[in-house]
Amino acid sequence: MQGKKTMKKLILCLIAVLVSTGVMAETKSLATTETEAFNLSITPDVAVYKRNVRIEGVTLSIWGENPQTSLALGIVNGSTGNSAGLDWGFILNYADNYKGVKWGFVNYTKQDALGWDAGFVNYTTGTVRGLYTSVVNYVDRLKGVEFGLVNYVDKSDSGLQIGIVNIIRNNKTWFSDMPNSLAPVMIFVNWRF
Repeated sequence: MQGKKTMKKLILCLIAVLVSTGVMAETKSLATTETEAFNLSITPDVAVYKRNVRIEGVTLSIWGENPQTSLALGIVNGSTGNSAGLDWGFILNYADNYKGVKWGFVNYTKQDALGWDAGFVNYTTGTVRGLYTSVVNYVDRLKGVEFGLVNYVDKSDSGLQIGIVNIIRNNKTWFSDMPNSLAPVMIFVNWRF
């Protein structure tokens, strides 16, 4: 019974904070720049600041989406444009271009990533420069290291894969280009330099 009362108080406090910061944000938005230090959001459209405002500081969200250079903590974190920082998403982190660290169950980058992504699935359709640690890693272009059970790279300029199944599609032959590349598919380790 005591736990229910405490939970109700916490929810009421959160609602009061969201409403009051929303009112303050609305009055401030008349003369604001497009950069803010803090954002709270339930969804990208139900947030203290609109999704086109850059956040340089901290973002707390159930589902947030802004261009940012920040610490983003939430269930789903969206980083639009060229963003950087630390994204810690319980379910999903997604970004256009990202520099920094993304920790989440699924990490998706539409274009390029620089840094470290860690989760259950990492997926990037652009270039990754850095470290990918996950159960399943998929990268269009790799300049770094993938560490997971299944690692896939379409094109590798200089990359190393460590895992159970390692695939580098632009490795065309088996062991004939040693030490520059190993094989198209390999267990335990694969590379292209």
